[in-house]
Amino acid sequence: MLSFTATTGRALFAGSQQILRNALHTSVPMNAKVAVVLSGCGVYDGSEIHEASAVLVHLSRNQAQVSMFAPNIDQMHTINHTKGEPMEPNRNVLIESARIARGKVEALSGLQANGFDAVIFPGGFGAAKNLSSFASEGADLKVIPDVERVLKEFHEAKKPVGLCCIAPVLAAKVIPGCEVTVGSDEEEGGKWPYAGTAGAIEKLGAKHVKKAVTISFVFLY
Repeated sequence: MLSFTATTGRALFAGSQQILRNALHTSVPMNAKVAVVLSGCGVYDGSEIHEASAVLVHLSRNQAQVSMFAPNIDQMHTINHTKGEPMEPNRNVLIESARIARGKVEALSGLQANGFDAVIFPGGFGAAKNLSSFASEGADLKVIPDVERVLKEFHEAKKPVGLCCIAPVLAAKVIPGCEVTVGSDEEEGGKWPYAGTAGAIEKLGAKHVKKAVTISFVFLY
């Protein structure tokens, strides 16, 4: 699931099996300069690797010039992905993100909206644990300063902001009244295990739009 925010004053829903391609190609021109913000490496404590890879593949196919960024901070904790349990020692978000970026990752503090055409945040629990405190505080979350700054800069510059999986909650906190989707607001027998996020989005004053997993949602406001 991918949510995009951009600016023009109408809502557009694009759907097919080519989710990322359609959304990215609709929102970002060929040869665009796109920033991808990572939150670590691994679904339970960082960026969801499949989502990050899918974003990078489709940006590459569209000949985008991609730069990757991550905050230079410690993770909330490090998870042993074979057991789903915390482990020691803890790790650094920037260093772990370099695994996905093949070393080519910069500190998020250096990301400026005036140097890029769009920004994309892949999902994974890192968005809820490292980029924000959503995992521990729910709708009372705090977003780390550099993420808040980047989202506001791109929003104010009227440039596309892409948010995958659970990452739309970041925009819900930072951009009042925005429209995003995390899929469904009902678990439907376990089909949507994180449906509760939709309620948190509404509590934050944003609007949650219910869409199927095969639909990408693009809100142009």
